[in-house]
Amino acid sequence: MIVGTAGHVDHGKTALVRALTGVDTDRLQEEKARGMTIDLGFAYLPAPNGDVIGFIDVPGHERFVHTMLAGASGIDFVLLVIAADDGIMPQTREHLAIIDLLGIRRGAVVLAKSDLIAPARRAAVQADIRAALADTALAEADIMPTSAVSGDGIDDLRHFLFEEASRFAGRATSGRFRLAVDRCFTLHGVGTVVTGTVLSGSVGVGDHLVVSPSGLAARVRSIHAQNRLAERGRAGDRCALNLAGDGIGKEAIGRGDIILDPELHAPTDRIDARLRVLPGEPRPIGQWFPVRLHHAAAEVGARIVLLSDEPVRPGGVAKVQLVLDNPIAAAAGDPYVVRDTSAQRTIGGGRLIDLRAPSRKRRTPERLIQIEAYAVPDPEAAVTALLDTPPHYLDLGSFARDRALGSDETQRLVDSLGLVCIPVRKTLFVLSPARWMQFRLGLAANLKTFHADNPDLPGIGMERLRLQLDPRLPAPMFAAALRMLARAGKLALDGAWVRLPGHEVRLTPQDETLWLQIERLIGGSTRYHPPRVRDIADMLAKPETEIRRILKLTGRIGKVYEVAHDHFFLRPALAGIVEIVDDLTAAEPGGRFNAAQFRDRAGSGRKVAIQILEFLDRHGVTLRRGDLRLVNRYRRDLFRSAADTEPAPAEASGGASSPVGRPDFKSGFSHPAPSRQIPANP
Repeated sequence: MIVGTAGHVDHGKTALVRALTGVDTDRLQEEKARGMTIDLGFAYLPAPNGDVIGFIDVPGHERFVHTMLAGASGIDFVLLVIAADDGIMPQTREHLAIIDLLGIRRGAVVLAKSDLIAPARRAAVQADIRAALADTALAEADIMPTSAVSGDGIDDLRHFLFEEASRFAGRATSGRFRLAVDRCFTLHGVGTVVTGTVLSGSVGVGDHLVVSPSGLAARVRSIHAQNRLAERGRAGDRCALNLAGDGIGKEAIGRGDIILDPELHAPTDRIDARLRVLPGEPRPIGQWFPVRLHHAAAEVGARIVLLSDEPVRPGGVAKVQLVLDNPIAAAAGDPYVVRDTSAQRTIGGGRLIDLRAPSRKRRTPERLIQIEAYAVPDPEAAVTALLDTPPHYLDLGSFARDRALGSDETQRLVDSLGLVCIPVRKTLFVLSPARWMQFRLGLAANLKTFHADNPDLPGIGMERLRLQLDPRLPAPMFAAALRMLARAGKLALDGAWVRLPGHEVRLTPQDETLWLQIERLIGGSTRYHPPRVRDIADMLAKPETEIRRILKLTGRIGKVYEVAHDHFFLRPALAGIVEIVDDLTAAEPGGRFNAAQFRDRAGSGRKVAIQILEFLDRHGVTLRRGDLRLVNRYRRDLFRSAADTEPAPAEASGGASSPVGRPDFKSGFSHPAPSRQIPANP
């Protein structure tokens, strides 16, 4: 159990910790000279049952409330210290408000210096304290008179803490590891050491971690947990980690950083949150209100963006968006506190809800419903609520990461809710069973109707089909879902076309005979520079109109594409051309190639090469950047046949791209990760 002090300056917090533990937490020369705590202090008290109680002593002066917040975020039990001769003072009230905002529910009030007042006065002070505690988390807390000078009440308080520690269940050690750094220093012969409270998960010697938000990679060389050498540190422990790695040093790591599992490294600077404004705030909180945000041990400038038309009045509660000056490493559900920009007063605080808040359409009715779903504390209930609200799908990997859930916890969510998983590269999208059934039935009905209305077409285009279905999935997820259904035999993928397995378009016997003759002429060695319509007509002694009719007809079926006027290419030839530009992209630095390189590889003349490249540009297979081009990975499969696109393992995992149009950038999918030593998880 971690015990933290709170209270007004010079009310005896440090003296109390020294009386309880024998440790003077004022370690700085300036603190000893001024007789006032300036920075966080730490001490430990062995309990009779073998456990160790950790103490965090915080400064009480109004100028050091930011330091108090850095320490208070990691405590399990608070000792609100009030000097009997002073009673309730300004920082007493502010610290009490902060305790409430941080959600610290366990604690006691220590009436320090109780030997300085008469028993009658002591009763009056206790009555004032009880009134001040009303409507706070400590409303029912014990009030314990003590004197650090005479020792009165110290033994009783110590035994009281032992009993509280024995009843304390500890923080859940499930989830991925996070430690909030409050100190970083270098020890001679040891190296870089960081200290802080483990917020979630556990860590062992030899584990690889990341310093977030900077992205520095580190390895754990040794661990001290609760002031003892240990092989592992767990949630709730005060830990000192000896770290090693390139760039790791006391200059590179500071208070406010989070040491975490690499899977959690995804800093954010825009967060939807619940805000409670303190009743004593002098004015309502308006749009883009500037504040200092305190999260864990971090402090950063921010602005409050309202998600409603009304300002948040003193004592009010609202959903808001926090736009930060710099990114932080956080988890959904973490508490935070906001203070004014001059650091004179605490304004309010609450809980973080969604770490991937949008910058646009943040106040739409659909988005506000979604925020309510994200705000549900229980992961299983939150996933259920999110899948019941538009857009009815969820990036489960991001959801689990932002809640610091472990892989076992994530798998339990999938199993308990029966989620339908659709992997797309490194992203795991999920649907509820009901929505998946709705999607499948709608898909089958749309295909059946399309074939009935268009019997001479090979199928419907993927993007057109996607836009007709509910739920409307993002393009990469939609393509992966189609591949899943194709492997199950529920539909067939034929390049850009989607069809039912039994649907097939056939030519008449006469047209089939002529088509086979044309196919031989435009295939084989001439496939990358086939003859034009007039040349084919001369070769076969047929009218140009007849040749053009057959090629237009087979184009509708999907056998050929008209790259330029009267210049038709077989679909397999175009698939081969895409492989050529793929190879050129892979071989060139920066993944870009020019027309001359393509001409030489394809063996076409310059005019034909340019026509082919412009055709690929129009279909989105290549993206032109000046005189150079690069491949659009989302359109690579456009000309592949159904046999080529269904069974590949990479596609089964969502690894291959599909001809379904541009990625769904509104969902955040495919956004590039910021450049760091360890890239942030998308």
